[in-house]
Amino acid sequence: MNEKKKPGIIGVSIVFIFLIAAMSIQIFVLKADWVTHITLLLAIVVAALVAIYYGFSWDDIQEGILYGSNLAMLPMLILMMVGVLIATWIPAGVIPTLIYYGLNFISPSMFLFSVALVCSIASLATGSSWTTGATFGVAFMGIGFGLGVPPAMTAGAVISGSIFGDKMSPLSDSTNLAAGVAEADLFDHIKSMMYTTGPAIVISLIIYLILGFRFSGSDVDASQINIILDGLKSNYYISPIAFIPPLVVVILAVKKVGGLAVMVIASLIGAAFAMIFQGYSLTEMLNFMNYGFSSSTGISEIDALLSRGGLQSMMWTVSLGFIALSYGGLLEKTGMLEVLLDKVKALVKTTGGLVSTHVVSSIVINLFSASQYMAIIIPGRMLVPAYKEKKLLPQVCSRVCEDSATVTSPLVPWGLCGVFFTGALGVPTLEYLPYVYLSFLAPIISIIYAYTNKFMFLEGSIKSVKTYSDNQKVG
Repeated sequence: MNEKKKPGIIGVSIVFIFLIAAMSIQIFVLKADWVTHITLLLAIVVAALVAIYYGFSWDDIQEGILYGSNLAMLPMLILMMVGVLIATWIPAGVIPTLIYYGLNFISPSMFLFSVALVCSIASLATGSSWTTGATFGVAFMGIGFGLGVPPAMTAGAVISGSIFGDKMSPLSDSTNLAAGVAEADLFDHIKSMMYTTGPAIVISLIIYLILGFRFSGSDVDASQINIILDGLKSNYYISPIAFIPPLVVVILAVKKVGGLAVMVIASLIGAAFAMIFQGYSLTEMLNFMNYGFSSSTGISEIDALLSRGGLQSMMWTVSLGFIALSYGGLLEKTGMLEVLLDKVKALVKTTGGLVSTHVVSSIVINLFSASQYMAIIIPGRMLVPAYKEKKLLPQVCSRVCEDSATVTSPLVPWGLCGVFFTGALGVPTLEYLPYVYLSFLAPIISIIYAYTNKFMFLEGSIKSVKTYSDNQKVG
């Protein structure tokens, strides 16, 4: 692609204004969440027309679209396998067992706190918010349903915990990517994040604890819970043995087995359990894996909860992911994102301005590229020189990358993380958004530190910090 070609700011503004206006009309005026695909396709058309106006050929445009589609390929394959996994873990008794024991041992008032805490630990161990959301998250949604907790609150707690562990784990791809982009040592990066993410998760846990007081034991219909418990025990294999598949997932993730492979292995184990312990045939399991499992206990609450999954159930979300990433790839390869970010360089004269610009830029890229990876890479690489100019250590830049790009990615309805959690948890992004407290707290804390000059580590302030750029120790 000819790098001399560069769109003008007027054309780029038209592209972004069209997307904002189109999405606003769709969501707030038409209230038609189901047509997001078409809205994004129209946005691609507008972006392509603007690119052609500035001299890009159709081959250039197609290259950008295919580049974005390639970025979506692995995450979307994983998402398909999440549908398969859910459809095997239900008849295998895995998800029913998790729900059964959860309803027995988790009190309503401590539920949201417990959800966020458990998901934090699970995601920290696996390095994957997606794995946590697709396994523990799905089970917690069922438990919350039985306890009378609104699904949006449960989903918010699942996502807050999941993204905390994801961004703090050395096994996480986003953690490693942010460190690499900012030229920071991985573990220096993780230590630096403790100053922002640590307070953010503590405050989030306190909020979930306070919210949980609304759901006291007296507010829960015990007879209804007993009906659900009896129904689960009568119709599904409920046993501690059913904890083996989730344990295998954690072990494989810790061993750094790829996410796609983990989902495939976990699905096959679930299918084997279903055939061994529940007596399903291979033909039935193949049907479940493709079209989803249909629960037929005669208890409406259980059947509504456990009739789900299947590869086909994820295709709406998968198609949205491909379209959104194609749009983001087009914007990146035609230089439109670069043009937008060039206009904010004048705002980085102070440390507070630098961090604020970094946070806002990452959120904007999340919105327009639908990818946290682009939101980490593009603003991060653009602003690395500004951090160096102010003698700030690389782990400050890498920390801001995650405090802005990683934590806000689940809040974008058409973004990869947004469509994933909506597909896995069954709650629309805009419904769970107000309850994902970590996503709001982390960037706010990061900006406060910048303006108050707290924990903004300078060269020489920390001993034995090695950067990838010069391979030397600073201080």
